[in-house]
Amino acid sequence: MSAVTFKIWRGDASGGALRDYSTEVTEGMVVLDAVHDIQAAQANDLACRWNCKAGKCGSCSAEVNGMPKLLCMTRMSELPLDQPVTVEPMKAFPIVKDLITDVSWNFRVKKRIKRFKPRPPDAPDGTWRMAQEDIDRVQEFRKCIECYLCQDVCHVLRDHRKHDEFIGPRFLIYTAALEMHPLDTEDRVPELREAHGIGYCNITKCCTTVCPENITITDNAIIPLKERVVDRYYDPIARLVRALRKKT
Repeated sequence: MSAVTFKIWRGDASGGALRDYSTEVTEGMVVLDAVHDIQAAQANDLACRWNCKAGKCGSCSAEVNGMPKLLCMTRMSELPLDQPVTVEPMKAFPIVKDLITDVSWNFRVKKRIKRFKPRPPDAPDGTWRMAQEDIDRVQEFRKCIECYLCQDVCHVLRDHRKHDEFIGPRFLIYTAALEMHPLDTEDRVPELREAHGIGYCNITKCCTTVCPENITITDNAIIPLKERVVDRYYDPIARLVRALRKKT
């Protein structure tokens, strides 16, 4: 057991600052445990969102030493404890209080994406037939726990505040899950180019790096979606074919 210094951001939408706390850390503890200890013994009014403490609900998203992480999955043994551990709220969203941010923007964005539109059943019993490899391709995207760490680390949202023009990695993943589904017939490519702002993503792969579910966001979702946009709007041969069709 050893005492560790924490610098935890305290404040609300009007402003705040880092405050120093010290608590005992034992083997096996995660950052959320330490925050709870501080909350119980030193700062009863410290606001921190959490639920499952098992890395599956995505509630305890915050920034530890400047990196977006789940507090319940960040082990104290993984951090340099000879210096203060900094815990701050996510920077891509408005602050409510202390470590809690308002992530409701994400729910509004999700409503803007065209819903799943299946093709008619293709079997006599009224069901569908799909190849396993097609199912495997989209299954990865369904592991998302909507912790919004990928949204937080994305510079388009975090630094440039393009929330009105860019839906972010989480919802490009969601769109990919629909676009690549073997039964879906909806066309979301025009929205990807315009309303969803996929062109803002410069594929730095920072979103993939912070994903607690290890979803290969950039390579498996964003790049294939970008390719669909490029094929339709920027491929010279495709543009020539469309021009000829208009003439005829």
